[in-house]
Amino acid sequence: MSSSINSVSIIPVIGIPEIQPGDNLVSVVIEATRKNNISIISGDIIVFAQKIVSKSEGRIVKLSDVSPSSFAISLGKTLHKDPRIMEVILGETKRIVKMDREESCKGRFIVETHIGVICANAGIDASNVSGGDTITLLPVDPDTSARKLVEGFKKELGVEVAVVITDTVGRPWRQGLTEIAIGCWGMKPLKDYKGKKDSKGYELRATVLAIADEIAGAAGLVMGKTDSIPVAIVRGYRYEPGGKGARELIRNPEEDLFR
Repeated sequence: MSSSINSVSIIPVIGIPEIQPGDNLVSVVIEATRKNNISIISGDIIVFAQKIVSKSEGRIVKLSDVSPSSFAISLGKTLHKDPRIMEVILGETKRIVKMDREESCKGRFIVETHIGVICANAGIDASNVSGGDTITLLPVDPDTSARKLVEGFKKELGVEVAVVITDTVGRPWRQGLTEIAIGCWGMKPLKDYKGKKDSKGYELRATVLAIADEIAGAAGLVMGKTDSIPVAIVRGYRYEPGGKGARELIRNPEEDLFR
């Protein structure tokens, strides 16, 4: 695909029903787009909120089934959190990065998940699930989830699309939350400008753009947090096919100055 860009449009897919374990997300999205007179075409980037992917894959835990360990109980008291939720978070955690014990901060708990994403509470979420009695976990392998969706759209519609799976995170030094790509397939998640020249002829030496994260953030503008729009189509961006998934966005530990 050409690297030139004319314009980009972001199309919310309205009418996605409540997702249950085992639901075929490709079929669900195709039905919703048809009801909204939207055609999915080759070159589209279909963006999925993590939660519906997790639900379809059965990544759901009932808190009534969780027996917290003594460590989870202790952490729950320190961080003012339900110890059962702490137990689930610990099960999804590779490394505890930071915790905040201040009452005013409501016990922030930052961890590195098994897939390498650093976020609050290992991405565990109770919103938009069942009123707090049930929580969702991140997909076990979001890149594989994205690959299966890409293959599904190819099989059902004969189109070549990319898929980005997003989650909401905070960022060091910045207020507010934003969407990032935790899963990606069909497009390279990074665009490397090193060795190229800018408009003034200056050779770029360290410019690598996180395209998949930018796509995730753009889609978040129409998906929202309370609008029940968990899928959007980003159209018009001429991405480069290929790549190894959102795992490419994870900085190597030896290059990470903040570890």
